[in-house]
Amino acid sequence: LGIVIWSLLLWTESLAALQVVQVLYGAYMASEVAYYTYIYAKISREKYQQVTGNTRAAILLGRFLSGVISQVLVSTGAMNVRDLNYITLGNPTLPNNEPNESVENGTATAKTIDAQPKARFSASRAVRLLWKHLISAYRQLPVVQWSLWWALAMAGFIQVQVYVQLLWHEIDQQQGTLFNGGAEALLTLLGAMSALAAGYIANRIFEQWALWILTVCSGLQGGLIFYSGFATNIWVAYVLYILFGTLYLFMVTMASAIVAKYLEEDSFGLIFGINMFVAVGVQALLTLATISERGLMLDPRDQFKVYGGYFLVLSIIYLIAAIAASVARVWRLRREARAASANAGVERSVATAERCEPATVSG
Repeated sequence: LGIVIWSLLLWTESLAALQVVQVLYGAYMASEVAYYTYIYAKISREKYQQVTGNTRAAILLGRFLSGVISQVLVSTGAMNVRDLNYITLGNPTLPNNEPNESVENGTATAKTIDAQPKARFSASRAVRLLWKHLISAYRQLPVVQWSLWWALAMAGFIQVQVYVQLLWHEIDQQQGTLFNGGAEALLTLLGAMSALAAGYIANRIFEQWALWILTVCSGLQGGLIFYSGFATNIWVAYVLYILFGTLYLFMVTMASAIVAKYLEEDSFGLIFGINMFVAVGVQALLTLATISERGLMLDPRDQFKVYGGYFLVLSIIYLIAAIAASVARVWRLRREARAASANAGVERSVATAERCEPATVSG
């Protein structure tokens, strides 16, 4: 599939071909969900956070290396932006030697064919199973809290990442794209470091104060992107984008680990896939509203003001939820305190009555 995508990018120029590329690229990137979810099937639940951080860090380090190589090739004039697609095209065509034996628990075992008959596929049974996993996952409040932020924040991040190049060109038209690749590479490097750190930070604090943390992080992201719409210095714009992306990559790593912790073993792909589907859907709506002819058709600066406002609205939503949860918690603690006080009063009354009863009888 990757070969088809980059072949179309290199040797076609029609709008219809580019639309086909978009569809195929979406299917191509969907495999990332399978990769992120497959790792959880191979480790114990206690290691979910660490392996999430390590996996995301590995992917980001690969992107960092790609960005550095691309920047060097373009800056030295060895290749232009279009020529870089030849490198990407050559990557999927590299030989992939499959081993003849499978290794499990450190020992090599020959692959065997299971002689038992396979169960027949049942569509109704599959739907019932998916519905069961769906209800089991989303009835848990941490899954809802973090999944909602994950999907909405990912939509905003994708939108910013796709159109930030236009903003940079608007800010400094003379420079063009000279250092844009370097900024992207630095983001992936810092993002890899933040993802790695997220894998080893105790997530109890993030679970206990989830709503407040998501409120603050969304507000910071919104402020950074909103200010980008007013930036007049390209280096300031680079810094704002890198800070925004690093914060997002740290938080999305924590979100993945926390959500996975509450899921059943067979539902990782379902919930992660739903989150990414919602993210892509919201991102499409953002594109339709801000860029398309049917929408506002905003210039790059106004687009980023809208994206900043999007994250600020997300922050306000979580702020309202955090305040409501805090008020509910205070009322619950007060009720428990009153109930405990009432029970203590009853116990004291009973104890007093028991002490007085022998004296009355003897009198």
